[in-house]
Amino acid sequence: MDRTDLPGDGGSPAAFDDGVGVAAAAVGGEPAPRADRGRDAARGEGRDDEREGEFEVGVIEPGRALALADFTAPTLGAADRIARFAYRLGLPPGALNPFRKRGRTRLTATVANPLPGDPAAGKALRAGHVLLLGVRSPIADIEFTGAHLSPPMERLVHGFTWLADLDAAGPRAQSTAVAERVLAGWLAANPAPSPGPAWNVGHVGQRLLAWLVHAPLILSGNDRKFRARVLLAIAETARWLDRNVHKAADKRDEVCGWAAITAAGLLLEDGHARRLFGEAGLIRALGDLVGDDGGVLSRSPLGQIEAIERIVLLRACYAAVRADPPAQLDTILTLLVPPLLAMVHTDGALGSWQGAGAIPAARIEALVRASGVRTRPLRDARQWGYQRIAAMKSLLQFDAAPPPLARHARDGCASTLAFEFSHAGERLIVNCGGGAMAGGQIPLRLAQGLRATAAHSTLVLDDCNSTAVLINGTLGAGVGTVEVDRRTLTADNGAGATRLEASHDGYVARYGLTHRRILILRDDGTELRGEDLLVATGRKGKRGTVGVALRFHLGPHIELAEGADGLGVTLALPDGSLWQFRSGRDPVTIEDSLWADGQGRPVGTRQLVVQAKIPRSGETFSWLLKKMR
Repeated sequence: MDRTDLPGDGGSPAAFDDGVGVAAAAVGGEPAPRADRGRDAARGEGRDDEREGEFEVGVIEPGRALALADFTAPTLGAADRIARFAYRLGLPPGALNPFRKRGRTRLTATVANPLPGDPAAGKALRAGHVLLLGVRSPIADIEFTGAHLSPPMERLVHGFTWLADLDAAGPRAQSTAVAERVLAGWLAANPAPSPGPAWNVGHVGQRLLAWLVHAPLILSGNDRKFRARVLLAIAETARWLDRNVHKAADKRDEVCGWAAITAAGLLLEDGHARRLFGEAGLIRALGDLVGDDGGVLSRSPLGQIEAIERIVLLRACYAAVRADPPAQLDTILTLLVPPLLAMVHTDGALGSWQGAGAIPAARIEALVRASGVRTRPLRDARQWGYQRIAAMKSLLQFDAAPPPLARHARDGCASTLAFEFSHAGERLIVNCGGGAMAGGQIPLRLAQGLRATAAHSTLVLDDCNSTAVLINGTLGAGVGTVEVDRRTLTADNGAGATRLEASHDGYVARYGLTHRRILILRDDGTELRGEDLLVATGRKGKRGTVGVALRFHLGPHIELAEGADGLGVTLALPDGSLWQFRSGRDPVTIEDSLWADGQGRPVGTRQLVVQAKIPRSGETFSWLLKKMR
């Protein structure tokens, strides 16, 4: 690559002039919209047909969000309203019809599971081991009670998510004995509700839903007493949820609990009143979980997947009894899928955001197919907070919002203004990810570090997080407001680009500096230009110096070659293509990093780091990532 194609020492994207460059990083136009912590983020308006230098700049309006259905219980007749009200008061179903003879607990239908599990994990179960996040553990060594399990293992053991894996491992006749043996061990260790993870509302909801959907696995044995015991456990668990669903730790758990209550109302005898009760609670809880553009308020792709899975499984329960789900559920599902697709890279797998790893493409495809929703990715999710730019074979994902509120976040990360970039199925720039998947091959002690700002591809001041990551797993003070501006750039020669500008106030209170990041991606996807500005804000931004580090975590299996001047690094991708990263003013160093793959396994990678000491009056850093021809 010719030296003149790379940024000079001036530290400005104006020095990047190569078809799309001169005014690309200019900060002009109307005030950018703010993405605040509240649900009602302001939307900004810019000037159309504006000229900046040699470029015509057009503001890209946010995509039209699908109008939400009313998040209230379905309209009911008088009799159903009375039945639902009576059930909410705690009256048994027989109270409205005391002359009807009560029968034993039984299931009224068999559910066709629309979400197959992992056959490899199921085969490991049949061999006597639990396979979780790349780690095999003997079933005999697992404690079914107490608080000694990692969070992922708790969800597997107490949520019975392993039933789907076992069901996918082969003929049911070969798996039934295993399912019954593990279930018997769990029931013996948990004979009654008690404080602890086994009776967390989210785990109970997932457990009941798994028992109902995979009932043939646990009710097909020849032991009649065991079958009766399992049916009794199902009925008692449903009654416990009726009384305790409101005690959920967060909205994700509450939605899971309400979905299980609704499924029990559909599949257990005399469940009509419970179904009405569950539908009303579920729709209300989903309304509190999902934002106006369809993103869950935790801003977690894992939470998005979980919400879609709950609705897909519940719709299968409706199909089993030949009943129609409320129209609100279909509307919410239609809202949930586009934001999830926005987080998918060119390899089809998920981006590493808010604790998620690179969930494999096969799982995402299976989930979307099971949802029945045919749609495009959401490009400009202002409220959910992620921006997406697709340019030919390249894809850019950008976090342009504050972290989630503490009450919504389960594994929240201080990732504001971080980005990921992929091209033709290869990931170039990533975040470490995996904070929510720690407890397998990723040790739990690394979870907090994987949620830190330094574990993301963004700027870090003095090795401090832009938002505090607390040791108890919650988020503290930090970023409160993010301003976002998105525009198209058109050069006189017809070349085009998309320009994103965003800033956050996470470092203002401590250092008196606002971080502003500008990203410009050419329409052909071969060049990404960036500028990171630190702007003095308030009286604290005038004295002293502070350390700055721009971190660019690299995708797996990338070979590196440092440039002679120390300002550039050549990246050789697994597909044979070459890219070059150039810093506009400070040397680039190479450090070790790690990346969590779709199975939650740590993959050793490296990161490019640009470090400097700057005055608190502010500074500008420019850089370029370009494909070499």
